[in-house]
Amino acid sequence: MNDNQNINENKKQGKRLPNIPKKPQKGSKFNIFWVYAAIIIAIVAAQFLFTGDGGKEITYPAFEKMLLAGDVEKVIAYKSDDLVKAEVYLKKASLENKPEYKKFKSTSSLNMSQGPTVYFNAGTMDGLDKQLIESQKDLPTKIVAEKTSRSNPLASWFLSIILPVLLLIGFWIFMMRRMGGGAGGGGQIFSIGKSKATLFDKESQVNITFNDVAGLEEAKTEVMEIVDFLKNPKKYTNLGGKIPKGALLVGSPGTGKTLLAKAVAGEAQVPFFSLSGSDFVEMFVGVGASRVRDLFKQAKDKAPCIIFIDEVDAIGRARGKNSVMGGNDERENTLNQLLVEMDGFGTDSGIIILAATNRPDVLDSALLRPGRFDRQISIDKPDLVGREHIFNVHLKPIKSAPEVDAKKLSAQTPGFAGAEIANVCNEAALIAARRNKETVDMQDFQDAIDRVIGGLEKKNKIISPEEKRIVAYHEAGHAIAGWFLEHADPLVKVSIVPRGVAALGYAQYLPKEQFLYTTEQLIDGMCMTMGGRVAEDITFGKISTGAQNDLERITKLSYAMVTIYGMNSNVGNVSFHDPQNEYNFNKPYSEKTAEMIDVEVRKLIGDVYTKTKELLTEKRDGLEKLAQKLLEKEILFQADLEEILGKRPFDSRTTYDEFVNGTGDQTPAAEGLIHDGVGDADINNKEVTGLNPASEKEQN
Repeated sequence: MNDNQNINENKKQGKRLPNIPKKPQKGSKFNIFWVYAAIIIAIVAAQFLFTGDGGKEITYPAFEKMLLAGDVEKVIAYKSDDLVKAEVYLKKASLENKPEYKKFKSTSSLNMSQGPTVYFNAGTMDGLDKQLIESQKDLPTKIVAEKTSRSNPLASWFLSIILPVLLLIGFWIFMMRRMGGGAGGGGQIFSIGKSKATLFDKESQVNITFNDVAGLEEAKTEVMEIVDFLKNPKKYTNLGGKIPKGALLVGSPGTGKTLLAKAVAGEAQVPFFSLSGSDFVEMFVGVGASRVRDLFKQAKDKAPCIIFIDEVDAIGRARGKNSVMGGNDERENTLNQLLVEMDGFGTDSGIIILAATNRPDVLDSALLRPGRFDRQISIDKPDLVGREHIFNVHLKPIKSAPEVDAKKLSAQTPGFAGAEIANVCNEAALIAARRNKETVDMQDFQDAIDRVIGGLEKKNKIISPEEKRIVAYHEAGHAIAGWFLEHADPLVKVSIVPRGVAALGYAQYLPKEQFLYTTEQLIDGMCMTMGGRVAEDITFGKISTGAQNDLERITKLSYAMVTIYGMNSNVGNVSFHDPQNEYNFNKPYSEKTAEMIDVEVRKLIGDVYTKTKELLTEKRDGLEKLAQKLLEKEILFQADLEEILGKRPFDSRTTYDEFVNGTGDQTPAAEGLIHDGVGDADINNKEVTGLNPASEKEQN
């Protein structure tokens, strides 16, 4: 494949093209590095050619003979390595008139001045002085050695002038390359304010379409209208309508915001500029605003077009917060320029802005107003039907067994986002390959769900029998409470096999797909969460640190019920919810109210503990049987719970029953469909803690 084929292939995939050098033309271009090479060669040549002739070496007795004959004009001594070198300058008349000195004449044609004729080596300066005094004690006129620090003048010139210049030139080239994005060449400094957006046009179309996006039907309808306007503008303009100038995709991480934007790029058939919010940020002041101007200049030249800014909160945060007094906030300058370009005095039509963020609460209000981002498209985590569609998309490239059912997998993964579902499918394929299977079966998918939720199973982790017994009773307490509480979802799998970093026990169940929770549902959920701590207390008469995760969740939910949901009669129907974090320094209630809140939360948790203890004391026999069975088998399914505890004394059906089977009969142990549930991370990622108390992952 040649270079042109590689370029075309990269364009089809929407990749940024590397800087492939063009074929050299006749006649090479001038390269400044030849100048550096010439300077270095000249310095080395001068070092050897222009150094004066030091004369010939003689012994001190020979020098003493010259000295006593009165032929020495002067002596210059300097330190040379570990010895003292004494250069001897003979008188000109002696050199010309005495034949024995002719052999000492300099033979160097470059020696334009009279240099030293001969030299000898001495041990030290003091020793040389003593030798000269001793040799001249009978002479009327004495010669004293002139002491100097002899060095090469060209070498000194190189170190003081040329070397700093070369260092500055090297630093300059390095900075030019850095500011040019590593592409090389000092001329890149002029492109630092250019936009870094990747352009997708007719020559480099994205292969993703709306058919590849599943589970986001409402969001797809909104953005498809934008695409339809670009394809058929008269359909809307004939009725006097105007297309929104911008749409903001809002949703949790992994829900498919960027995927939806890729589908728009593949469907719109117009120029599509793609970049992230951090692409505007640079180490130099004013570069962000310059890149915004350049981006919209390019977009106006190719209008109608679409600009997609991923993670727009990098530059769109509310102005005036966390600013430094007297400082120049580069991010605010960039945001101001973006606001003007989107809807300013000289704004032209034909440019549609798409942006994505998972932090809409921190965005500036001016950015969200109509005229800039007219639409805020919420992309939530998919429901049962949405997850089924997403599984169908990700199961296409996988060689799955015939019994693999997307509907059953959807029921087993409540709260999963699209990215997590893709991860489950990939993990299942890897697990099947590790087991040398020809196809990926249902057991592989169940193990993959367990792997994603609870972490890696640690079969070789050494646990003492006493700890294992505590874990078994802890998990049995959760199971008993969930089984006999009407508004709690029953557990369908309990395990005491260690998983993840610190999880010694692991419980899974299927929560209902709902958005509103009553007080009774929240309290029953808290009782089930408290079941592990209560089971330890009534069984061993002491408690362990294993309930730390349970207590943390119960405390958060209790404070939410009292301060956010208005579910306490003494505090009243008030809500102190603060999604904007505006109450960091001043709470909207007095110290007396704060004390009342603490009292009511402790009372609520105390009532939950009492209710749970009464239930487990009443069902003590079932608790013992279930814990012993766990110690024996380590993993129990819903069928095992029915065998030990009997059927649940309630007529309510689980989400799994209603969606998959449509009947009240469920034998998940026989079907092998018990590995269900959602991890703690799904709760912690919600904006209001405790909205989904049905998720469970125990850490003992």
